[in-house]
Amino acid sequence: MSKFILAIDQGTTSSRAILFNHAGQIHGTAQQEYAQIFPEPGWVEHNANDIWQSQLAVVQQVLKEHQLNASDIAAIGITNQRETTVLWDRKTGEPIANAIVWQDRRTAALCDQLRAEGKAALFQQKTGLILDAYFSGTKLKWLLDNIPGARSKAERGELAFGTVDSWLIFKLSGKHVTDSSNASRTLLFNIHTKQWDDELLSLLNIPSSLLPEVLASSGIAAHTHAELFGAPIAIAGIAGDQQAATFGQACHKPGMAKNTYGTGCFMLLNTGEQAITSHNNLLTTIGWTLGTGKAARTDYMLEGSVFMAGAIVQWLRDGLGIINNSSEVEALASSVPDNGGVVFVPAFSGLGAPYWDAYARGTIIGMTRGSNKAHIARAALESIAYQTVDLLQAMQKDAGISLHELRVDGGAARNDLLMQFQADILNVPVVRPIITETTALGAAYLAGLAVSFWASKEEISAQWQMDKRFEPNMKSDERQQRLDTWHRAVERAKAWAD
Repeated sequence: MSKFILAIDQGTTSSRAILFNHAGQIHGTAQQEYAQIFPEPGWVEHNANDIWQSQLAVVQQVLKEHQLNASDIAAIGITNQRETTVLWDRKTGEPIANAIVWQDRRTAALCDQLRAEGKAALFQQKTGLILDAYFSGTKLKWLLDNIPGARSKAERGELAFGTVDSWLIFKLSGKHVTDSSNASRTLLFNIHTKQWDDELLSLLNIPSSLLPEVLASSGIAAHTHAELFGAPIAIAGIAGDQQAATFGQACHKPGMAKNTYGTGCFMLLNTGEQAITSHNNLLTTIGWTLGTGKAARTDYMLEGSVFMAGAIVQWLRDGLGIINNSSEVEALASSVPDNGGVVFVPAFSGLGAPYWDAYARGTIIGMTRGSNKAHIARAALESIAYQTVDLLQAMQKDAGISLHELRVDGGAARNDLLMQFQADILNVPVVRPIITETTALGAAYLAGLAVSFWASKEEISAQWQMDKRFEPNMKSDERQQRLDTWHRAVERAKAWAD
C-alpha cells in the first residue's frame, strides 16, 4: 500500500511540496521561492514557467530526499494561489505572457466601467463575487485585448486559460481541467448552475473554448506523465488555497470558520449547501464539491479577503530593511509595550473586503519623534488583526450567527503576539492547530478521500488537534477605542491613487 499523499502547494511567493502520512502528519517538505515581477505601480506578475519549474523541482526534491518513488504516493492533491491568470498555447504548452497575479490592479478601470454600466449586480448574483480587479475574468480580458495576436488565436481555439491549478495539471498531465472552487473565483462561473456562464463570457468578450473542464474537488482528475516521476501518479484533489485550508481545518459543518494568515488574509465561514448572498461586501464562493452526479455535494462559503497580511512582514524585511528575516518581527514588536500611537493601513494594492477600494494606498499615521521601527513593526502586526475584525463583523451580519471560536493557520498564525492581539480585538477565542500547514493538508485530504486513503470526513475531523488557544483579555472600552482609531486611519488611506 502507498504510504503518503503528496500535496502540491503553489503559493504567491513560493512553491512547496509536502508529504503527509495517514495520521495527517508532515513526513517531508521542500520549498522554493520564485521571482515577483512589478512592471508598473499596481501591477503584479509571475513568469508561469517559473511557477512550473519551481513546483516540479520541489516535488522531485522531496521524493529524492526521502528515497521515495511513484509507488509510495497514493495520490497528489493540488492547492494554489487563486485568481492568478495564466494564458498559454495549447500546442506548445508555453505561456504567451506573464501570469497576472491576484494582487494586480490593472483592470480596476474596467471594473469601474462595468459598474457604471450597471453590471455589478449581475456578476454578484451569478458568481457571488464583487466586481473587482482581484478576480480572473477581467485579467483574462486584458490579456486578450493587449497581447498581440492573442484574441485571434483564442477564437481559433489555440489558447488555453487557467488559474494556477489548471496550469500545473496541464504541465503535469496534458489535461485542461479545474475544480469548482477555483472556477468560482473567475467572475465567469455561475455558482448556482455550476457551469461557465455564457452571458458573463459575452460581457467580457471571452471565447468559451479557452476554458477548462470543471471537475469535483475530490476525485481522480488526471494522471501525471510517467517520465516526470518514473510512473504515473493520480491527481485526485484540487482546491483553491483558502478552500483547501478550510477543509484542512476540518471546518466541514455550517457555522465553522477559519482565518488563514498568508501573503493575504482570508476568513471563510462554512454555510453548508446554502449560498448566502452577502449584503456587506463579502464574497459568496464554492468551498468544495465532493462526489459526482446525483451524489455530488457542494459546500458554500462566505469569504472576506484581505490583500496584505504576511506580505506586510515581507515589506518590513525587503522594503524597509528593519528585520533580516520574517521570524524576527515578533521579537521586535514585543520590544515596546504598545504601538506608541502608530497605526499602519497596509493598502499597498488597495483594500479588499469589506471596503473594495482599488485606489486606497498604504498609510502609516500617528508617528511622532518618539516613534521607532519597533512601533512600526507592532502596528504592522496589529493591522492584520484589525482587518480580520472588519471581515468578521461583516460576516456575522450576513450569516446572522455569533462565532464561538476562530481556527487559524498560515505562517503568521505561529506569531503568539499577533494571535493574542487577534483574540483581544475580536473578542473571540483564537485556536491554533498543531499542524498550521492546513492549506496543503486540505489538498491532501481531498486527494486521499478520492483514493480511499482516508475513509470519510469524520475520520479527517478526528485528526484535528489543538496546539494553543488564545482567550480574549481586553476591556471592551479599550477595544472600541482601538477600533475607532483604526477606522479613522482607514478613511485617510481610501481613494488616494488616481
